[in-house]
Amino acid sequence: MSAGEAARPSPAAEEIRAPPPLPPRAGLSRPEIARYSRQLVLPELGVAGQLRLSACSVLVVGCGGLGCPLAQYLAAAGVGRLGLVDHDAVELSNLPRQVLHGESRLGRPKARSAAAALRELNSAVQCVPYELALGRDTALPLVRAYDVVADCSDNVATRYLVNDACVLAGKPLVSASALRLEGQLAVYGYQGGPCYRCLFPKPPPPETVTNCADGGVLGVVPGILGSLQALEVLKIAAGMGASSGPAMLVFDALAGRFRHIKLRPRDPNCAVCGDNPSVTALQDYELFCGSSATDKCRRLCLLGKDERVSVEEYKNILDGEVHHVLVDVRPQAEVDICRLAQAVFVPLRKLQEKDEGCLQVLVQRICEARRTSDENAAFPVYVVCKLGNDSQKAVKILQGLSYPGLGLISVKDIKGGLMAWAAKINPEFPQY
Repeated sequence: MSAGEAARPSPAAEEIRAPPPLPPRAGLSRPEIARYSRQLVLPELGVAGQLRLSACSVLVVGCGGLGCPLAQYLAAAGVGRLGLVDHDAVELSNLPRQVLHGESRLGRPKARSAAAALRELNSAVQCVPYELALGRDTALPLVRAYDVVADCSDNVATRYLVNDACVLAGKPLVSASALRLEGQLAVYGYQGGPCYRCLFPKPPPPETVTNCADGGVLGVVPGILGSLQALEVLKIAAGMGASSGPAMLVFDALAGRFRHIKLRPRDPNCAVCGDNPSVTALQDYELFCGSSATDKCRRLCLLGKDERVSVEEYKNILDGEVHHVLVDVRPQAEVDICRLAQAVFVPLRKLQEKDEGCLQVLVQRICEARRTSDENAAFPVYVVCKLGNDSQKAVKILQGLSYPGLGLISVKDIKGGLMAWAAKINPEFPQY
């Protein structure tokens, strides 16, 4: 580097550099009046509200199923600046619900893909992509640089991180979530209302948390919730205020029903927004929640090493024609997608409910299989699921299985499940 030449900032420093505030504007141009005419005639919005939108900046945390429709409607409505945070890349399985991305953008960073699509929709909106996983070092500077924050994440650790950053920065938070055929929406930390921690002071146990990769989701459900999220952001940004009173909107897509749940007021003893807060700086939220800050399929570890086998080890068992029983504990919908021919199907839910019919079928299968093996030795039973999480829960249940004539059994799960089988053993096996 020559004398006098400035050092180039690291990529991380460039990514978290906050943009300058948007300047206030005195009026709308003729093209803007034509573009926004249908909303300008609304008495609740008008020219004054549109000018507020153009001077407002919104940080969108997550450019997935919720963030895509949210950002799309905010850009279409003329919000001045959108900060788009996402560390992930576009995958084929994203496309049914993440409507800003397309086949031509597979493999591209989601933040950049979303920004490109939004610029095509409205070139007047500033779209700032941040290709990073929001953390305690980056969250607060970014939140402080924007007027409103929309949490479109899909994991518990990020929800607590974003909430605490918004409380510390004094910014309103519009939060939504969607899973399977349900969703919910709430506004936190707005006009004296409660924050997320007021309602959920402690995170749920990691093994009880399900995300879209595990539990599935119908794409239109986050589309609806993301659109409602955009509505709340627009109302706050335009000065119309959020929906009356602290409440959570709950959506049941199967029943086609919305309902409001009244929320408790702000908790004066809340750890972050209370009268004497104990959380005055951002912390390690993965440690706090006991789970990683990612919407990828989680990996549980409920069993010891001697209670698990790898897919390679199980392949050797098959090749060696070792007598055993393989139990597939996935739901029927997943079994219909793909299956191993040798497996007996007993859904985890049936095991947890101690369904007598399913247990008898399993016991009969084990008894039939062990007739050709040493009756004094523990008969091997292997359990598989999609990812190796539910199978561990099933092992815990089956280890206590006791039936007349069953004899000793040795129960182990297959690490990584069928997706590891597809990745490491049989590339022709479907991945979902």
